[in-house]
Amino acid sequence: MTDPLLRSPLPIVAAPMAGGPTTVLLARAVASAGAFPFLAGGYKTREALAAEIDALRGHVSEFGVNLFVPSDDPVDASAFAAYAEELAEEAAVYGLELEATPVTDDDDWDAKLALLLETPVAVVSFTFGLPDPADVVRLQRVGTQVHATVTTPDEASRARQAGVDGLIVQGPSAGGHSATFDPTRPIEPWETAELVRAVLDVVDLPVIAAGGVDGPDAVWALLRAGARAVAVGTLLLRTDEAGTSPTHRMALGDPRFTETVLTRAFTGRPARALRNGFVDRHVGSAPNAYPAVHHLTRALRQAAAKAGDADRLHLWAGTGWRQATEGPAAAVIGHLAEGVSA
Repeated sequence: MTDPLLRSPLPIVAAPMAGGPTTVLLARAVASAGAFPFLAGGYKTREALAAEIDALRGHVSEFGVNLFVPSDDPVDASAFAAYAEELAEEAAVYGLELEATPVTDDDDWDAKLALLLETPVAVVSFTFGLPDPADVVRLQRVGTQVHATVTTPDEASRARQAGVDGLIVQGPSAGGHSATFDPTRPIEPWETAELVRAVLDVVDLPVIAAGGVDGPDAVWALLRAGARAVAVGTLLLRTDEAGTSPTHRMALGDPRFTETVLTRAFTGRPARALRNGFVDRHVGSAPNAYPAVHHLTRALRQAAAKAGDADRLHLWAGTGWRQATEGPAAAVIGHLAEGVSA
């Protein structure tokens, strides 16, 4: 089976950014610029994802879809209730009361997987773990390439054993959620290029490198490390076609924000974000409870975004966020492509 990424004019991939930033318009724009686009299936119903696939398929022949692998980790109800109580003052700012009983779901997993079997796309990638190997085979039988997002050489080995066709190797400098299979483990400070080399030492699979992509030099370094392609996410957040909220956009360009940190305060799973007051006030408090904490804080975060309150919003950003600029996505891809022939 030919890898669709080899048919993409540029070895650049638009990372799937769930929760709004990845749009059909963004996917179309990066594809027109020569990069390989992904749609973000996370947090969407089957119907919403199907509508996006149909809309994109009318303009782009080959693209990917990313799904979140659901967690079956138990939630510590007492720790969860304690965190809900801790957040009560934050919620009260917007007249909200937080539910202390954990809410969990599987992100419409079965329905979305069935959709991708009924209406196949070129690539399906998975984040937060591995699907059942039987599901990998089912996708491959309908002509889909299957990629797993990994954060360590051990995870890469496990993904190879599950039968995947390729890997997205995510370094810890990437913005948003860490794809780690074990959200309780300390996230080691790998450089992405170093991690790519370590993964390729133990598996012989095509690799897309993600994390720390702040310009063409980073693209060149990751390709030289052995990656077949390089994924970009944060640098697309402020582009014209992205669905990033106005509050998030403004924060990315606000000099008051001076660093990114890994935090589980917003969703119960480690994620890299701009350091703000919410992160500082609740450092170390959130239990390992995704998606329960995500559901707990969702209404609060939505209210903060609507009110322009960057102090209480999850400002996902990778370490290269300073280089995220306004303007068309094609300009970002064109700039990064300068590293392809460096």
